[in-house]
Amino acid sequence: MPDVAARADRSAGNAALELIVLAPALLLLASLVIAAGRTSLAQNSVFAAARDAARQASISRTVQQAMAQARSGALNELTAQGLKCDPASVFLPDIQSKFATPLGLPATITVTVTCKVRLSDLLMPGLPGTKVLTASFSSPLDLYRGR
Repeated sequence: MPDVAARADRSAGNAALELIVLAPALLLLASLVIAAGRTSLAQNSVFAAARDAARQASISRTVQQAMAQARSGALNELTAQGLKCDPASVFLPDIQSKFATPLGLPATITVTVTCKVRLSDLLMPGLPGTKVLTASFSSPLDLYRGR
């Protein structure tokens, strides 16, 4: 029996040592999971903003109104989702030619929303301070927008 008692004495305190060694790795893993979750939610919010902006632009009657409605729709959606972009940009490529399409002919409005999301508040070493997220969405232009 003395052999069992000697072995128990040698392993005393190993749990604390193992915790000290594993704690940084566990914290790093938890930080990575939080960063991945935040990025995924932010990407979904940017996609929703692009979808809303494209829909708002596609039902507008003029180019100027479409650009204003797309920007307003995207910013409102980002705000509603609680995402703070630094800054957010809304791009409508080739919108002039889309609105020049004769009434009754199909055309598609595409909107690209770009958002720079801050990750620096996670305080994780090696993580970039910001991440740029981009999403595009297309919506058919209202065929009878001028009537």
